[in-house]
This record gives sequence, C-alpha cells and structure tokens, in this order.
Amino acid sequence: MSRILVVDDEPAIGWSLRERLGDEGHAVEVAASVETALETCGRFVPDALLLDVRLPGRDGLSALPDLKALAPEARVIVMTAFGDLDTAVRAMKGGAFDYLVKPFDLEKVSEVVCRALAAAPARAVATHPEADPSRGWHLVGTSAPMQEVFKQIALVAPTDLPVLVTGATGTGKDLAARAIHAHGPRRDRPFLATSLAALAPSVIESELFGHVRGAFTGATADRRGLFELAAGGTVFLDEIGEAPPDVQVKLLRVLEAREVVPVGSARSRQVDVRVIAATNRDLQAAIAAGSFRDDLFHRLNVFPVSMPALADRLEDIPQLVEWFLAGRGGPRPAPTAALLDALRTRPWPGNVRELKHAVEYACVVARGGSLQPEHLPPVLAGEQTAAVGTAAAEAVAAAVRGWVGEQWPADGVATGDLHARLVGLVEAALIDEALARVAGNRSAAARLLGVDRATLRARIDR
Repeated sequence: MSRILVVDDEPAIGWSLRERLGDEGHAVEVAASVETALETCGRFVPDALLLDVRLPGRDGLSALPDLKALAPEARVIVMTAFGDLDTAVRAMKGGAFDYLVKPFDLEKVSEVVCRALAAAPARAVATHPEADPSRGWHLVGTSAPMQEVFKQIALVAPTDLPVLVTGATGTGKDLAARAIHAHGPRRDRPFLATSLAALAPSVIESELFGHVRGAFTGATADRRGLFELAAGGTVFLDEIGEAPPDVQVKLLRVLEAREVVPVGSARSRQVDVRVIAATNRDLQAAIAAGSFRDDLFHRLNVFPVSMPALADRLEDIPQLVEWFLAGRGGPRPAPTAALLDALRTRPWPGNVRELKHAVEYACVVARGGSLQPEHLPPVLAGEQTAAVGTAAAEAVAAAVRGWVGEQWPADGVATGDLHARLVGLVEAALIDEALARVAGNRSAAARLLGVDRATLRARIDR
C-alpha cells in the first residue's frame, strides 16, 4: 500500500480520486488548498502527490518546492484544466513526474500513478528564466494533442539531446523547435534555422559546413557555415528528408564527433551546437527506399516530437483565431460564432498556417466589421474532395433526401423537430462507428471525432 495525497479544491475530483485510488489499495488523503496540503504532509508523508495548479490562495506550482521539502521522495503528478507550454515547463522543471490535463479518465490517472510509484524519485531540473514570447515563437492550444506536445517539449528542452520534430506542413514544427531552444540551457546563444528544401543541392554543404578560399569558383574567401556560426546555440534543420546523401554523411559526423569539415578543406573543426531537425516526410519509408540513412535517422530521432494536424485539434481554433487577430495590431475585428463554426467544418490540408491565412483574408474582406463565414476564402475543390469524397458526399445527401421524404407530413405542413431528429440519428451512428473503430476507447474516439472527451461522454449519455 502506498500513500497518496490529492490536492484539488473541486470536491467531486477529490472524492473520485480518493474512491478510485482507495479501491486499488492505496491510503489516500485529500487537501483543498496548499496550506492544508502542507499541514497534511507533516503527519502523512505521501509517496505520490496529485497536485492541481489553480487552487484558492497559493497556486500549486509555486508550492512545489515546499511540498517537495516535506516529501522529498514523493512523485508529483500535476493536474490542470488550463494547460499551456509555460505551465508544462514549470511543472517539469519543478520535478513533476507527469502532467495530466482535465478532464481525464480515472483509468489514465491509475496508469500514471502506477508508473510514478514504480519509478525512481523525480529530480528537479535546474531552472532558467522563462522564455520571452516576443522572441518570435508561440505555441497556442489547450487540446489534448497540444498538451502532449507541451509535455514533450518541457521534458526535452533542459537536455542537449537531438530532437526530430515531425508533422504535416503548417503544423508549427519550426515553433516547436524555437520553444525547445528558448526553454533550454542554450537559450542565450544563437538559434539558426535553414530549410534544406529551399537550398540548391550544390550549396547545402557550404551553407551548413562552410568553405575555404578556392574551394570552388567564386569562393574568394573563407566562409563559416551554420554550425560554426551557431556556436554554443542551436541549429534547426527543416526538411531534413531533403538532405543529399553526401550531406547526410557529414551530418552524421557532426552528431557523433561534433566536428565539421568545410568544403575544400582537409582539416576538421570542432563545433558545439544542439541539433533539431524537422520533416513532413515519412523517413522510415525513405530509409526503405534507400534515400535516407538509417544511422542518421536514429541519431536524429533520439527524442521525437510529433506535431498534430489541425483536424486533430479543432477545439483550439477559437484560441488560434484570437491569437492571429491579436498579432495584427490596430483595431481587432470580432470573430462571430458562425465564423468559428464554419472554421471547424472546413478541411485544413495546410493546417494552422492555412488557418492563419484564412483569418488574414477574412479581415481584409470584412473591412473592419465582425468576421462572418462569407468573409472566408473559398474552399478549393481539391481540398473539399480530400475532406469528403465526392461519391460518398453524394451518397450521404441522397440518403438524407430519402429520409426527409419518409418523414414529410402528409398535409405538407413542415413543423416539428425534423432537424433535431436527423442530427441525433446521424450523430448516434457516427459515434457508434468511431467507438467501434477504436475498440471502445473513448479518448481515441474523441480525438477521431475532433471533440474533447467530456463532450463525447455527454453526447453518449444523451
């Protein structure tokens, strides 16, 4: 039996966690404030601590050092309904074992508590001043997929490990790379980025590793490459999947020996940089095709971070829209509920970048007024076909027309709840199908449908 202290001011959550963890054989105490938690630790030293962030009076994260002083061996699991990157970083730097976002499954809590109790005591990571958002990066979102990204960044940022950021075009891979740098020990040193897809193959080597005078026609002087210019800082290699084979060999040498050989030189030079790479390509498939080195992939993929598509985090759209509008300066047009609903139903092959451009387009068309659906750019035919196959869309439309014909009153007077019944019928079928495809896992079904788990649970109950 282990001792667990739950610090949360919501009685329902405290009761639920005490019942669940108590049923699993643990001794559980509940405190509704930091002050009560500190008193409890004086007589009940916990092995694990479930700590809410927003508490009456003093917040949970600011109390972490005091709680750890009273219970130094306790594994801390931070809980919050208002997660963002800074919260995740503060939690991990404070020595938190894990980070849970409300609403959560009790099964998930049990799993995390089990891992925490089985793990070695967590160690606090040396703290650094918080990153300044004005430095040109900001990750926005409160959805479960983004919370996972925040947690991964918070874990890897204080280390010097290579990171491979993956995700489709427009998901914010460069922002993730900048966040890792800004929250790491090299934050006061240069962050230099380049896209290998934007460079001609003939100049990639010189751009990355430099060259000596006379190395090729036009090389009239020695030139330092990106790895030397970023001394002590971070090099971000976007579109790493586009690296030519000879460049891949040299990149492997940088990662393994921390040295570069400028073009035209026979002597190596030592470099001290952190490497973050990104790609929207399937590098495993590229390895199988022989266009990407297996050893370079494993050297880069020491700590992978996957950026979610916008379709997997539709609940973040209102927050993203507000962020884009705030960044425009001047009077801020108001997005209407109808606009936000329209944004949630559109296909987004270009992800967050495409959403940003759509908001900017709408602001121009609205000419200072509130933003309406008609102000959005037209959906390209290819995008609409990609989102919903034409044949499938026609089949659904035909089925709806047939159903409406069956329900139509004999006297032709259309009254009643036709819309509500059709929506309920379609929604029930959609939820059943989603649950069937993920073997009944409600969290996975919620991600598939693009709604949060609480919303899905309410709709299932209804």
